[in-house]
Amino acid sequence: MEWRKRSCRNWELFLILIFLTSWPRRLSALSVTVTDTECVYEFVAFDGDTVSGNFVVVDHDIFWGSDHPGLDLTVSSPAGNMVHSTHGSSGAKFEFKAPRAGMYKFCFHNPKGIPETVSFYIHVGHIPNEHDLAKDEHLNPVNVKIAELREALESVTAEQKYLKAREARHRRTNESTRRRLIGYTIAEYIALAAASFLQVAFIRRLFSKTVAYNRI
Repeated sequence: MEWRKRSCRNWELFLILIFLTSWPRRLSALSVTVTDTECVYEFVAFDGDTVSGNFVVVDHDIFWGSDHPGLDLTVSSPAGNMVHSTHGSSGAKFEFKAPRAGMYKFCFHNPKGIPETVSFYIHVGHIPNEHDLAKDEHLNPVNVKIAELREALESVTAEQKYLKAREARHRRTNESTRRRLIGYTIAEYIALAAASFLQVAFIRRLFSKTVAYNRI
């Protein structure tokens, strides 16, 4: 009897995993080059869906100075109203409830006008509520729990993508720093060799003039 209970539980877990992996997901991961203003569009299927994501400026640590104003992100609803904004940032996370279904516009603005590469991730999550349960007889509390688990997994995935983008930025920064250090070291050796050569030439010229004066 105990063996049958364990077997049923294993089958339940297996079915939940199948639901989680086969459930249609709304997410977008892309790389955007922002020179002035660049916009990305994402469709939200239901009112009240949770829209979340993050962005990271890949070249921030390499080319940005202390006076760089950062990038601005604004999100507009289908009606044209601003639902979220981030100002002067090199990377941030965002999350908001979509007031209505439709096409949402995500716009990056670069005040400097120099091309910047942005790693951008968007996820649209939908968890059925009591209204959906009453309207759709095929939905039940198990489906709601599965949707909640799916969204929890998606939040972990979003965090991983955010950390991966930041790690890629730091890696590029380290590689750029290493190349610059090698270049500075080579330039320093060349300058030292040139200074030594000039010193030797100057001393030899000085001694040759002294010997010629003594002969006279």
